[in-house]
Amino acid sequence: MANVSSPSTISDALPLVLAENAAMGTAIVDDSAPAVDSAIALMSSANRVFVLGAGRSGLALRMFAMRLMHLGLTVHVVGEVTTPAIAAGDVLFTASGSGTTAGVVRSATTAVTEGAQVVAVTTDPTSALATIATVSITIPAAQKQDHAATLTAQYSGGLFEQAVLLLGDSMFHVMWKNSGATAEELWPRHANLE
Repeated sequence: MANVSSPSTISDALPLVLAENAAMGTAIVDDSAPAVDSAIALMSSANRVFVLGAGRSGLALRMFAMRLMHLGLTVHVVGEVTTPAIAAGDVLFTASGSGTTAGVVRSATTAVTEGAQVVAVTTDPTSALATIATVSITIPAAQKQDHAATLTAQYSGGLFEQAVLLLGDSMFHVMWKNSGATAEELWPRHANLE
């Protein structure tokens, strides 16, 4: 017979997700603030920023790319048909919980070969992706196949993917406030074709 857990409600789930993310945020600030600052500096001085992640991590990075565009950076999502080749002076911003996602590691290797710098967001600071990266930001979350519930009670890589989203929005906030631009100055960069 399958192991059946007790029923849950949104009253149980939402506080759990918020509490896990609050703890994650504190851990990132306590343990990875210098790496995050370095990543912000790299992106701020890059010719172009490329973002790459698979699955839900990739979706979170697409949101980050949009915010970087609002700042006025030249940003591309790897895999889109209009994405140009990466070159020296560019930054590839990646996310992979395991740090071993084949396509992400392969792209990071290519970026380094072309003279670009790589930022990696991962749970494993010794992974292939972290080793390749110029800057590696460690997120202390469970990997997708870690079902022991020691780091999170959420399903699969949920906490990591949420951390990627929140980290991206937090990095954007720092970059925006440091730019001195007002919200009104950023607003015209929103899509107006809808």
